[in-house]
Amino acid sequence: MTEPILPGATLGVLGGGQLGRMFAAAAKRMGYRVAVLAPGEDGPTAQLADLVFSAAYDDLDAVERFARASDAVTLEFENVPTAAAEMAARHAPVRPSGQVLHATQNRLRERELLDRLALPSARHAPVRTEADLEEAVRRVGVPAVLKSASTGYDGKGQRKVDRAEDALALWDELGRQPCLYEAFVPFEVELSVVGARGHDGALALYEPSRNDHVDHILDVSVVPGGFTDGVVTRARELAAAVFEGLELVGVACVEMFLLEDGSLLVNEIAPRPHNSGHLTIEAAATSQFEAQVRALAGLPLGATERLAGGAAMVNLLGDLWLDGAPDWAAALAHPAVRLHLYGKDDARPGRKMGHLTATADTAEEAERRVRAARAALTGSAIRSG
Repeated sequence: MTEPILPGATLGVLGGGQLGRMFAAAAKRMGYRVAVLAPGEDGPTAQLADLVFSAAYDDLDAVERFARASDAVTLEFENVPTAAAEMAARHAPVRPSGQVLHATQNRLRERELLDRLALPSARHAPVRTEADLEEAVRRVGVPAVLKSASTGYDGKGQRKVDRAEDALALWDELGRQPCLYEAFVPFEVELSVVGARGHDGALALYEPSRNDHVDHILDVSVVPGGFTDGVVTRARELAAAVFEGLELVGVACVEMFLLEDGSLLVNEIAPRPHNSGHLTIEAAATSQFEAQVRALAGLPLGATERLAGGAAMVNLLGDLWLDGAPDWAAALAHPAVRLHLYGKDDARPGRKMGHLTATADTAEEAERRVRAARAALTGSAIRSG
């Protein structure tokens, strides 16, 4: 049996963005010290960390120093090189493991995993050569989406293929890199299940959230999502199958499409806390970030029950700063609205700068409150979508 890593120890995080910052906040509240390795010395995570290793992720000497200073290491985002995770694992347990990272940071390997586990996903085919592309178009058809195999997020690295004769030119636009060619899915709703799995195989799954996007970026997440009991059960079953198939230790998110017939397709796997799970900070008995700390430290995972009738989250993008500082007082006029800012100085359009959450007796009222609060930041309905 693995002994738990108790408060007072140092937990390391590879990655310095907002997910690491919220992990650090949860870890420090529980009495842990936090180390971070990321480029730059004043990122969102570094502002809360006890030890900061400012280095590139491929600086394996720095990764080794960071890991030696940590009692266990977790991941803040999935594009950390697997070599960094493997180096860290020589000196401290890394949860999720480098094997999980390897499987999920590449769309082709991710689809191979889903196929091996016999889990439903959109029709797809790998593209590495022109011949592959011709075969993919023939097998999968159009409309379809051509997705870069690696480094794509928030809709980046993707091209929609409406006509077969356009596929080659669109692949040229993506630099002829390895891609996933996937059937376009006319889904009804996107949902996600965040959860944690311990080293002993214990599972703690949150309820599915309903997710709305604007310009391929998550805009609003709401729980409960208005799904039938059958959809909720099936979504949790699919997430559990992914976590167990990966032998995950840590927190991850499984994004899914709900189709018109009530069936679900797995879309993406993120081996880390997820934007759609931010509302768990206020709305769940144990937040996704505390669950991450607990899974990393080998502690019981905590309860995932919702504490309010409904909860909602909206992202705050850099667009809100275009005409000056947002009106924080106006947004916080309602006592059920909570503000989370990530400590980023450069408010660029499309950049995630923070989020707002709201709780209420119903999901509909929580969503109304949080959208109204965001609109109040600028006196308009910007991105109220």
